[in-house]
Amino acid sequence: MPHSTTQVEKPPAQGADASLSHGLKQRHLSMIALGGVIGAGLFVGSGAAIAAAGPSVVVAYALSGLLVMLVMRMLGEMSAAHPSSGSFSAHAERAIGPWAGFTAGWSFWVLLCTAVGLEGIGAAKIVTGWLPGTPEWAWVALFMVVFCVTNLAAVRNFGEFEFWFAALKVGAISLFLVLGVLAIAGVLPGTDSPGTTHLTDFLPNGGEGLIVGLLASVFAYGGLETVTIAAAESEDPVRGVASAVRTAMWRIALFYIGSMGVIVTLVPWDSKEVVEKGPYVAALDHLGIPGAGQVMNVVVLAALLSAMNANIYGSSRIAYSLVERGQGPRALARVSAGVPRLAVLTSCVFGFVCVVLSHWRPDDVFPWLLNMIGAVILVVWIFIAVSQLLLRRRLERETPQGPVVRMWAFPYLTWLALAGMTAVFVLMAREADTRAQLYYTGGMTAVLAAAGYLRQRRRAGD
Repeated sequence: MPHSTTQVEKPPAQGADASLSHGLKQRHLSMIALGGVIGAGLFVGSGAAIAAAGPSVVVAYALSGLLVMLVMRMLGEMSAAHPSSGSFSAHAERAIGPWAGFTAGWSFWVLLCTAVGLEGIGAAKIVTGWLPGTPEWAWVALFMVVFCVTNLAAVRNFGEFEFWFAALKVGAISLFLVLGVLAIAGVLPGTDSPGTTHLTDFLPNGGEGLIVGLLASVFAYGGLETVTIAAAESEDPVRGVASAVRTAMWRIALFYIGSMGVIVTLVPWDSKEVVEKGPYVAALDHLGIPGAGQVMNVVVLAALLSAMNANIYGSSRIAYSLVERGQGPRALARVSAGVPRLAVLTSCVFGFVCVVLSHWRPDDVFPWLLNMIGAVILVVWIFIAVSQLLLRRRLERETPQGPVVRMWAFPYLTWLALAGMTAVFVLMAREADTRAQLYYTGGMTAVLAAAGYLRQRRRAGD
């Protein structure tokens, strides 16, 4: 039966944004949670991690995956108790103060909008490889228009796009894992089991290689936060967040750690194809799968377009939530048909400006922008951990039965997560390639924190 626009929807849970639509169904949220963990960073970026760490990349992804599981558990605890399109930004404001919500929210907005541009460029490169002679900028513009229109319409459109994008990614990686395990077991026709021959040199580049692999793997997990933003517009925000967070562990273990284990077992870690073609294509070529490169290009294209769609959505909702809380220009808070359309348009324009900068100023302004957002996700994670430390006791007082989602072994694992984030910052400072990102991100965070604090003081004095 077609959905009627006059259908009465369930009222939002306490703390959810009342003026936004609540049109995301549980199947949308479940698939967003499932597919959101599978991004272009996994399909493409993992090649550099394998080249640096060798077979120990499995350990790198396991360590960073453990950190992400703890962060998602903390975020889930707060989001299930107080669903909000502002997610961690709204929690930071409640726990620490308006300046913290301002800093976390706007830095993440810059990250998402810049990522929209980068993903558009990546997707355009794939399409121009199929259709040489067509300009990349035209494809980026087309993708931007399509997903801008999608996000300007009802939120259900975003949910449907993400549902099918996620289904394609989950299906592709599940098939890859099945084929890989069968090949390793020696039961896949036409292939011989490699046994453990590719795993004997476990740490080929020593501890330094493992560190590079660890840093690469940490940033491959970005995007998981979107499900807590989307939950605020679902039919049952509390159930949606709780379900997504509780399944995060097996999703990370299966899709990331499992696939890294399959790849380094099937393919020599120092194979040039791992970096040049990508680890998944290299593994499929090893299995003799015909047309493996083009198949994976389709999957990577889907991952990039999915990320564009999700990041336009996420950035618009973060901006909307910030403005609703008095942290930005009021115009961005205007809602039409349950959608903050001006916030969507602003996010899309910023993303396209990044594309223009990559073409006009590729040697100075664009690298500066990329460095500025390089470590933003770690800054956000720190705000999440500190907020959870401060809010947990308050949540227990508010709800006698306790939080719907509970952080494990509180407060010990929260402190362990904070120690892990600090360690990643230290490792970034040691590596020349990531040191600049640390400094630029630190500068942007300091500027936003100062602006947020001055704004807080001024509002307190009114």
